[in-house]
This record gives sequence, C-alpha cells and structure tokens, in this order.
Amino acid sequence: MDVDSFGVFVGVDMAKTEHYAQAVTAGGDELFDRPVGNDQSAIEALIDDASAAGPVALVIDMTASGAQLLLTVASERSVPVAYVTGLQMRRAAELYAGSAKTDPRDAWVLADFASRNADRLTWLEVSDELLARLRVLNGRDTDLATDANRVINRCRDALVAVSPALERAIGQRLVQGGVRDVIGRWSTPSALRAAGKTKIRNLIKKRSPRLAEKITGEIWAALDAQTVTLPAEETWGEIISDLLNDLERIQTRRDQLAATIEEVFLSHPLGQVLVTLCGFGPRTGARTLAEIGDPARFETGSRLASYAGLSPTDWRSGRSINGAFQHRGGNHRLKNSMFLAAFVATQHDPDARAYYQRKRDEGKKHNAAVICVARRRCDLILAMLKTATPYEPSRHQELPIAA
Repeated sequence: MDVDSFGVFVGVDMAKTEHYAQAVTAGGDELFDRPVGNDQSAIEALIDDASAAGPVALVIDMTASGAQLLLTVASERSVPVAYVTGLQMRRAAELYAGSAKTDPRDAWVLADFASRNADRLTWLEVSDELLARLRVLNGRDTDLATDANRVINRCRDALVAVSPALERAIGQRLVQGGVRDVIGRWSTPSALRAAGKTKIRNLIKKRSPRLAEKITGEIWAALDAQTVTLPAEETWGEIISDLLNDLERIQTRRDQLAATIEEVFLSHPLGQVLVTLCGFGPRTGARTLAEIGDPARFETGSRLASYAGLSPTDWRSGRSINGAFQHRGGNHRLKNSMFLAAFVATQHDPDARAYYQRKRDEGKKHNAAVICVARRRCDLILAMLKTATPYEPSRHQELPIAA
C-alpha cells in the first residue's frame, strides 16, 4: 500500500443507520464534514466529493455488519479502507484537546490520526465469498457458545439451590450428553434416589459410556452427603429440566453448525493448506483463516504476529529492569484461535513440544510458553498461506523461524 499517494483521508464514524464523515487533506486541512446515510447512493456521493480533492482513503472504526456496504462500495470504486482499532481510537482521542464524545469529533480524530499515521494503519479488503461466509458462521458459533455458557452457569446455580454437593459432582460435566440426559430426566436429589443407580448408569452409558461408572458413583456420593430436602426442590427441578432442554438445543445447533463450518473451510483452497498443520481443526482453522484474510497484506510473520497480539512488548523505563511482556492488544479472535492451535500442537507435534519445553525450562509459565509457540508458528503459517503449500516438515523446517 503506497500511503504517500493519498491526498484525502475520510474518517467515518460508523453507525447502523447513519455514519458521520470528516474529510481532511494529507496535510491536515479540513475539507468538509457531514452525516452520511448507510446506503449505496450516499456512500458513493461521499467518495465522489472527496475524490475531487485527490486520491481518497477511507478510515473506519468498526468492521461489523454495519460496515459491509461501505467496504463493498469502496472496493468497487477501488478506494482503500483502513481500520483503526478501538484501543488505537481511544489513545488517539486522548491526544486531542477536549473530552467530548460526539460523532463529528470521532470522525475528525479518525481522519486526522490517519493522515499523520498512514504507515501504521491496518488496511482492509473485501473478502471472497467463502471467507465472508466463514466470518458469519464463526460469529454465529461464538454466539451459541456464549449462550451455552450462560445456560450452564444458570443451571449450576439452580443445582446449588437443591444440592451443593450434587452441583460440585456434576456441574463441570454438563457439557457431557449423558450427564444432561440424567439430570434433565431426574433433576432433583429426590428424583435421583427414586431412579436408583442402575437406571442412572444405563442412561449415562447411552451417550457417555466411558464416564458412566465414575459419574454414577459421584452422583450417589453427593446424594449420601445431603439427606435433607431444600425448599422448593420440585420447582427448582422444573427450572433445571427446562434449562437443560435449552442447552441440548444449543449443543445440537452447534454440532450442526460445526459441520457447515468444516464444509466451507475445506472448500477454500487455503483451508486445505492450513488444516495440514498440526493443531488446526475446522473451528480453529476457519477462525484463523477468516481473520487473516488475504495473507499478502502481511509482509512478514512478525507483522502477522503483531496483528494477532502475539508479539512481546518491551518495557524500559529509567533504570528499571528491562523486560518483555505479553501484548494486550491485537486481534483477539485470531490470537485465541492461534493459541488453541499451538496448545494442541504442543501435545502432538514433536517440534512444537520441544520448543514449548525449552521455554518452560527457561522459566516461563504454561500460557507464556504456548504463546511463544504460537508466535514462532506465525512465520510458518504465513509462508504456507502465501505459497498455498501444505505443511511438509522437511520443507518448512528450513524456513527462518523467530525464536
């Protein structure tokens, strides 16, 4: 991206129905500012008016659903679009006088910040159809995971109301189908006692055969630990059954969605490349690929690591001890998926395991060592995606890898 060629920077404070735009020249002179409707004709008019003063770059502060029309129109007009993250935006706003939080001020901060820091911006692209589908599916999967976590927490709270000992025994196992089946059918201590060990064990076996004996024993031990019946047990039991029915529907939908994500992910040429690297399954691979987008926009693996928030941050102040600390910024969705993939690799890939152990021997804790593995793999991942080459140990181990 030749940032020196831009004559006009248009900061757009994004909204669902109406954006606010501020245009400034590369030298910082204000051209115009106005509201812009989130429709094609208004966005095209904004680009046309700004283009009269020179080559245009748009600068936005969000990339969610409300930005998709602007991104598509800008792509058709061959207008580059830069993204300023929320953290960058907050820090930039603090450098300007005043503390007001208004759409015109935010648009002006975006435009002026971009004109002064064009070489530090993250430039966006309109993804191909498969990547766009992956982003949508990943978002839905995240929503369902959040819903499942909320229902599980509410169900555990309800279990505490009828038997704290029972909640301690099975609260963390509600993700298991067999446990959901048992508690959904006999949701109170009284109902579980009436059912008996054999029925409980046989029902768990249908979907969680390996856990049947262990969980049955833990449930019975919890029942023996509490012989009193707590108030409103029957009503709480109805709530627990209802919550577990909700959880079952969510889990079923997530399983169906996982199959769709896998199909779309493996349909993408780069998906078939990324899945050859240890640690990347359909979910982690789909999220990683969707968040990276076009690999050509990252010049080096270091740029990719910085974008993901995997690069260490140096801390030097006066005569204090110098050190490197974990970077708190970056693309958290990409960082989380690459962390999970690196964690799996440390369990199954000898090279990743050896590097992880080396970092542990240096005194790093578990999470820090896994992040080191994820950072090291950025160079490898970028090389694979840029060349569309599946992972081959003999070939890729010759690549220069950051320590």
